[in-house]
Amino acid sequence: MRLWQRFAHRPRSRQADSALLVFPLGLIAAIVLADVLTPSLPMGPSLLIVAPALTASFASPLITGAIAALAAAGMLVIGLQNGHLIRDFDSQLIALLVVSVIVTAFGYLRERRARELALVRTVSEAAQRVVLRPLPRRIGPLRVGSVYLAAQEQALLGGDLYATVRTSTGTRLIIGDVMGKGLTAIGDAALLLGAFREGAHRQATLPDLAAYLDHSVCWNLADPTEAEKAGECFITATVLDIPDALPQVDMVTCGHPPALLLHGQKVSTLHATCPAPPLGLGELAGHRYHVDTFPFGPGDMLLLHTDGVIEARDARGVFYPLSERAASWVHHSPSALVHHLGADLIAHAGGHLADDAAVIAVQRSRQPAPTKAAERAPLPRPTAGAARRRADS
Repeated sequence: MRLWQRFAHRPRSRQADSALLVFPLGLIAAIVLADVLTPSLPMGPSLLIVAPALTASFASPLITGAIAALAAAGMLVIGLQNGHLIRDFDSQLIALLVVSVIVTAFGYLRERRARELALVRTVSEAAQRVVLRPLPRRIGPLRVGSVYLAAQEQALLGGDLYATVRTSTGTRLIIGDVMGKGLTAIGDAALLLGAFREGAHRQATLPDLAAYLDHSVCWNLADPTEAEKAGECFITATVLDIPDALPQVDMVTCGHPPALLLHGQKVSTLHATCPAPPLGLGELAGHRYHVDTFPFGPGDMLLLHTDGVIEARDARGVFYPLSERAASWVHHSPSALVHHLGADLIAHAGGHLADDAAVIAVQRSRQPAPTKAAERAPLPRPTAGAARRRADS
């Protein structure tokens, strides 16, 4: 949940707590009034203990203490009116005070623990945001939408990863899935993302970049002190290069599920001609990576995903039909498309995913061709002020 959503829920929560205070206050008033008017029913004082116990379940320790004080005052009123008719009045008053102190103290400890957990969660979310940076809505001529659904509760990310790097000729993108779950998978994903952001600028071709990433996975994941685990860690990934000037997408697949291409009403699967093994197992491929080129013109949308999407099952064990569902929202923007897919995927899985899931939608913008008059018109010569503003920007 985002920060603004938390603050949006705060007033509602306080209003709900204020409304719930009617129950303990009404209970105290009803018991005191009933015992004062009907002294022959001496069970009221013992029931007053319910008020602070009930308040502690939803209110702060300060409010709980105030309700406990009101309950004690009500018991004293009953004792002054009908004390000679109530057995063990002193023990009932002591029991009320003891229970009130206990529930107030536990409420304080619970609230302090909740503040600590909120602080830890905030720091954790910030750290996870640094590892998996949110993708921008626009990258050059591309419109991008992304959604990440972590299988682990209270987590923003797991073993799935994605990132984009803008180059001088186009956009490079990676999506991958680390073997395993938990903090180890997050660490492995962070290592690969760092290597991609560095190597995407240095490596001229996609095969060189894939080989560089494979070497990085081998170096970082196969620790010399854990030689027995070497070769057990791997990451499935797809590395893409989308040039600005050409209506195509170049792709190297390393054991990752194939992407989908949405062209008009048609949804096609982009199968790799010669897929390579996952990153970290490059020795099996002899460090040879094949580049597949697919058409990707204006208006087309590329849908990238991890196996957590297509392997999600419903209550009957049916896999999530990604191609069919994507065709239902083919006319939506990339952000809206991944939003619908994420909500539909969670509903299909019954509200809980067994594996992390990530979806990225990339659409090439429709750029109108320049008119002949615009082609013949000379470019305006920038003024000194405009040139200065451009340099400052």
